[in-house]
Amino acid sequence: MPSLLLTISFPGWLSPEIIPGLPFRWYSLMYIAAFGTAFLLYRAQVRERRFPMRDDELSNLFFCGILALIIGARVFSVMVYEQNQVYQRQPWLVFWPFQDGRFTGLQGMSYHGGVIGGILAILIYSGVKRFDYREIGDMFAASIPLGYTFGRLGNFANGELYGRVSTGPWGMVFPFAQGLPAGETWVKEAAAKAGIAIQSASVNLPRHPSQLYEAFLEGVLLWLIIWLCRNRKPFKGFLIGLYLMGYGIFRFAAEYFREPDAKLGYRIQFIETGLPAALSHPPFSFSTGQVFSFAMFALGLLWLVIASRLPDHKPKLVYLDSARAGAAQRAETAAARKGRRKLQRKLR
Repeated sequence: MPSLLLTISFPGWLSPEIIPGLPFRWYSLMYIAAFGTAFLLYRAQVRERRFPMRDDELSNLFFCGILALIIGARVFSVMVYEQNQVYQRQPWLVFWPFQDGRFTGLQGMSYHGGVIGGILAILIYSGVKRFDYREIGDMFAASIPLGYTFGRLGNFANGELYGRVSTGPWGMVFPFAQGLPAGETWVKEAAAKAGIAIQSASVNLPRHPSQLYEAFLEGVLLWLIIWLCRNRKPFKGFLIGLYLMGYGIFRFAAEYFREPDAKLGYRIQFIETGLPAALSHPPFSFSTGQVFSFAMFALGLLWLVIASRLPDHKPKLVYLDSARAGAAQRAETAAARKGRRKLQRKLR
């Protein structure tokens, strides 16, 4: 009987709650860290380029963006991944952060839904404030990935979104992972390779720490690529397309190490292998995340073609005096609106 564990155990000190018994979770803290990181990187670009955006406008933009992101991520998650009839009968529960009298936060957030919400917020805010949405989007594209890293670290702290079974030395035993039937031949073989003794009808096998793979690929690496390109972009909107395509590629690849959602399985299967999803992800079977990631890549490619042909597409890396002119113009417009409102009140 094997006695030496040949894989990595999940850190025993790490639990979803920062302090056991109190409603403060690592996942929530990671969201705050993500938003804070993105904000600082965005502000750094505004100052670096002397972009005509005041501090209050920057704060308002991020407030609207975060709100739209959360709404989009939560609604998309319910529509695509959860499909619970309870939400159809009681739609207010979509944003209800309590469960069985306990504070649980908003459980279930879709990244792709958050992207849709964020894009809408940028378009609306840019239209209202008369900013170039391509410039705003480019600066967001160079800010978001590094912040996204914290979101995946939050998934890791929760012990969720783990990957398929791995017998490699990097495989990790997640305490909340679903037990696998010990009677299956492949389960016995995997347990033997991992040095795990089977003592019950089900066994918790080591998994790929796919959250960490994604934190690196879709977070650190993608951010580094875009950040190094931020002052070399050939046209306005280029970083938006680079982000959409880069995330789509990295997420598509990372999904091969993740176990698909049990209720959804593979959305597309060209060749059925009959292998359990926990063990193998066939190359011609595609999960929900891969379908949306492919769509994201295609959208990014299409956007690059369109953006390169739009009027006034040449990039302006530093705004210099136009920054002051733009800020002054918006201040003058705001003052004129205020004056018109006062005049209208007098005429009444």
